[in-house]
Amino acid sequence: MSRLRIDPYILALLVTVGVASLLPARGIWAAGFGHLTTVAIGFLFFLYGARLSTREALDGLKHWRLHGLVLACTYVLFPVLGLLCRLLVPHVLTPELYAGVLFLCFLPSTVQSSIAFTSIARGNVAAAICSASFSNLIGIVLTPLLVTVFLVSGGGVSFDSVRDIVLQLLVPFVAGQVLRRWIAGFVARHKKVLGYVDRGSILLVVYTAFSEGVVAGIWGRLSLVSLALLLAVNAALLAVVLVATTVLARRLMFSRPDEIAIVFCGSKKSLASGLPMASVLFPAGTVGLIVLPLMLFHQMQLMVCAWLARRYADQYSHA
Repeated sequence: MSRLRIDPYILALLVTVGVASLLPARGIWAAGFGHLTTVAIGFLFFLYGARLSTREALDGLKHWRLHGLVLACTYVLFPVLGLLCRLLVPHVLTPELYAGVLFLCFLPSTVQSSIAFTSIARGNVAAAICSASFSNLIGIVLTPLLVTVFLVSGGGVSFDSVRDIVLQLLVPFVAGQVLRRWIAGFVARHKKVLGYVDRGSILLVVYTAFSEGVVAGIWGRLSLVSLALLLAVNAALLAVVLVATTVLARRLMFSRPDEIAIVFCGSKKSLASGLPMASVLFPAGTVGLIVLPLMLFHQMQLMVCAWLARRYADQYSHA
């Protein structure tokens, strides 16, 4: 494996996608994996709370320059790039796929994978937790507003995701902070083993999300050429934002841990937020194609950022 220079985690992601394609979770199994993913993410944030001192958490909350840059990338840079993709219709993107790409650009950042990759890369986890959470809380209002202005003439928004963010992310994190004085030593001693929770939670998200797409049958509704062009557009979007976040972080003189948090939080788009929002904001018959660019982008960002996180970590170990 080392001779071939294959990252085992990248291989694990590819295997997970392959398994989900051949053996997607259906029915009761899909519900079970959904619950398991929820529990894994909650435990992940519990561990983040237990690992971080209260001072580190408050320092992350006060890092307004970092949060401002992440939010600007999420809700200014991405939407501008999405609007520019209008030039690709109809020769590269169909109108339906363009709507999906634009919707993708309006979404908030991911939470669990952004923070997990920041942790793997040895970045500023405290700031990443705050930035990703801010992005999702703001996105509850801002994403439907952007969709209403640029894609549809009206629409509602479900605020159930606010409850989900609080219960699944903030409550476990606060619980970890409260219990830190008793369990910090145990967490530090088993840091290597508990580190697999970061990677395992992402693998669960990949399997569950990809299974949903396979079961819904949306992969067979496009030609191979249209699919290839869509993948190329997604790859270009991700590449532009990854380069932009890196360059901006360095030009603005952020530290390396802060740069890592900016890159991973500012370049992601949330499948977990996007799917329920799409079902509320768009007619049922169009949701499948609307979310297809998001689902493909989601898999792409996980694989690319997994490689990037390991690269950051290797550079840190050799420094």
